[in-house]
Amino acid sequence: MAVLNKGQHQLWILAGLLMVAVSAVALYKAQPILFPEVTRTGELDPDCDLRAGPCVSQLNDAVRVSFAIEPREIPLVKPLQLRVSVEGMQADQVQVDFAGVDMNMGFNRVSLKAGEAGEFKGDGMLPVCVWDAMEWEAKVLISTEQGLISMPYRFITVRPGVPLPGSED
Repeated sequence: MAVLNKGQHQLWILAGLLMVAVSAVALYKAQPILFPEVTRTGELDPDCDLRAGPCVSQLNDAVRVSFAIEPREIPLVKPLQLRVSVEGMQADQVQVDFAGVDMNMGFNRVSLKAGEAGEFKGDGMLPVCVWDAMEWEAKVLISTEQGLISMPYRFITVRPGVPLPGSED
């Protein structure tokens, strides 16, 4: 069994402290990316069904946000086409952040590309889940001059061969 001399022991302590310092700086720098400061949040529409088509939410009397996912069965680990339309305000950037409602599924955020007049499109993918059915919340994050606006939309995914909860299959 090797015995560390005093110099080696101090070197290991210094290396450990350096790793702690680097980790702390990395967490500090990643904070705004992982947990952006939202200035306004829209209300969740319980009647929204992204499998039936786009969901439209009102932030206020003047601002409407539409969100759609294709294909409508919303498969896991397959490409998804995401589309957001913003009416009534200037959006500088739009991202969609997918999070499991009852399970942490890691960082799943997609930046969309601006198109014509408030239209944003992009491709994303949901990770595989061990559950037969999983409830997700997609937060449409809209960057504006007034700050970051979050519009929530919920949906359920199911593994192939498993009926959608509440369906008659």
